[in-house]
Amino acid sequence: MTAPLSRSSIYIHGSIGLPIAMFGYPVAIWLPPFYAGELGVSLAAVGTMIMLARLTDVVTDPMIGYLSDHAHTRIGRRKPFMLLGLPILVVGVLFLFMPHLFGFTAVGSLYLLAWLGIMFIGSTLIYIPYFAWGAEMSPDYHERSRITASREFYVLVGLMLAALIPAVLPLFIEGPARPKPVLEAMGWAIVLLTPLLVLLVCWRVAEPEHVKVARRVPLIEGLRHVGRNGPMVRVLAIVLIVTGGEAFRNALSLFFMRDYIGVTGVGMLYLYYFGAGLLAIPGWLWLGRRMGKHKAFAVCMTAAASLSTLAFFLVPGQTQIFTAMFIAKGLCFGGLQFLPLAMLADVVDVDTARSKGKRAGTFFAISGMTTKLATAFGTGISLNVVAFFGFNPTGAAGVNGPAEFWWLTFSYAVIPSIFFLAALWLTWTYPLTAARQLRLRGLIERRNLRLAQEAAINRSAD
Repeated sequence: MTAPLSRSSIYIHGSIGLPIAMFGYPVAIWLPPFYAGELGVSLAAVGTMIMLARLTDVVTDPMIGYLSDHAHTRIGRRKPFMLLGLPILVVGVLFLFMPHLFGFTAVGSLYLLAWLGIMFIGSTLIYIPYFAWGAEMSPDYHERSRITASREFYVLVGLMLAALIPAVLPLFIEGPARPKPVLEAMGWAIVLLTPLLVLLVCWRVAEPEHVKVARRVPLIEGLRHVGRNGPMVRVLAIVLIVTGGEAFRNALSLFFMRDYIGVTGVGMLYLYYFGAGLLAIPGWLWLGRRMGKHKAFAVCMTAAASLSTLAFFLVPGQTQIFTAMFIAKGLCFGGLQFLPLAMLADVVDVDTARSKGKRAGTFFAISGMTTKLATAFGTGISLNVVAFFGFNPTGAAGVNGPAEFWWLTFSYAVIPSIFFLAALWLTWTYPLTAARQLRLRGLIERRNLRLAQEAAINRSAD
């Protein structure tokens, strides 16, 4: 059996989660108000462009996952793709977050679409191999939870750092933090931190030793194996539904807090939110050990759906009640982040046992594609819904009436709860338990040992 990983390897590898968070949070929360409220692109067009840009992942995610599964270089299978993605991501972030830096004071939908697409390609090259690498670091059910929790710890630290930026910006600029300076500060943080941490991880953490697999699985056959992998299909359905609900809510969060409830310190509120998520991770780990990852995730979704629904009954000015509810929802955020990814790492074992291949990259690519499509459609549809009913995103007083605010509140609070509840049964009855995963690992380890013995005999014969 594989020896336990050192803590330093787990913690250093997880550090890339920090810039991952700083990349996703501003795109979900601050990018729509910037392009729609300050640059003059219509809110419906912003949502549509985000949705269209994400559709490129239907091609790029499986392709990068497949190529990284089958690449064999002197520095490993995953690292070359991550290093290739660095300059692409950096350029995309600079042009997307700071168009004024390059003289673009007025931009349109095509500009947004082009640089979103470039940034997404760079992120795919980094993050698909990175997540696959994390799944391969250990075969142990609970150690995989620790690897995922370490990464999500950094994700939450990154989210807290990202939330701190709009919280402290009013100390340096007049008035509340606006999307333009917030995105500029976040963009520079991403551009500086991502290369630093990717290079550190590639230098200090070794990829698992390549184990000769029983056979190489062709792409089309591999996709058929995915379709017959019941736990994988279940996880994908759960990820699609839950991520879609979260994206639907996230795209409207700033508008709901700022324009309806009347929250002035949005950045500080997100700092509390992500801090609560960070503090809750040990609790979700403990619950996952006690009742299984899937049941812990079901509990997390139930709590998140309940809190989201209660927000529908708030009225303008109830900032203290909303703050308490938002922090309570933050406690669920840690579980929503890492529990599905920990479940996915176990799903790869089902495929390895059946197909006799080693294809974590393909699986995380398909999962990543599912997540991104859910985010794209959740974001795009929610922005188009409130735009259709006349919501004005500029934040000016008096531009939105009761009807516009009702649809904003309903879309923010109720629709995400419906998503969560729809995924609840799929999660609670999830079949891949710790006991079943242990049996799968025993089968895989015995087959790997047999292959190693056969290889040793062949070398002796030569």
